[in-house]
Amino acid sequence: MKTILFQGDSITDAGRNYELNHVRGFGYATMASGELMLDYPGEFEILNRGISGNRIVDIYARIGRDIVALEPDYMSLLIGVNDVWHELNNKNGVEEEKFEMVYCLVIEELKKKLPNLKLIILEPFVLEGPATAEHIDYFKTETAKRAAAAKRVADKYGIKFIPLQEKFNEAAKTAPDTYWLIDGVHPTAAGHELIAREWIKAFKEIM
Repeated sequence: MKTILFQGDSITDAGRNYELNHVRGFGYATMASGELMLDYPGEFEILNRGISGNRIVDIYARIGRDIVALEPDYMSLLIGVNDVWHELNNKNGVEEEKFEMVYCLVIEELKKKLPNLKLIILEPFVLEGPATAEHIDYFKTETAKRAAAAKRVADKYGIKFIPLQEKFNEAAKTAPDTYWLIDGVHPTAAGHELIAREWIKAFKEIM
């Protein structure tokens, strides 16, 4: 049995149970897990270690406990919006250059300690909603910078990259932004399903 690890911030956390591995929250991690478990019964152990509020520096800080020690065969990482958001809330964001540098440190350590690990990087995204509307230009500009940095990291290390901002932009042409991201950051059920479908496509390309 191979292990799949979902890693990230609140979008990945999505209310998971921190004590029970099989309670993976209400988000894309559970939706994607359900499809995989149905299609490939008994082939995967699936873990969610997303933590609400995390930035790239928090992922790096817990890389030993929440990634390396779990010895996953596959891991996806969705991170970046808090690196922007926390700068507004408490001047504790992670600027673009540092974001990319620490992202590289994460990947390099994983490649060293888990050389057979197959990785997926998901692009951070944002739309206009109650949490973002007041500073929407800032959110869009800075999130796009973190997205570009994540793409550079993926390209540098030959990692599968899932672009999501354009997917949400296209979806927002069919229904209001808040239909997809309830506050401009956190997905609704429809938004999580959008991510899950893109995740499944990417995973099947590397499995």
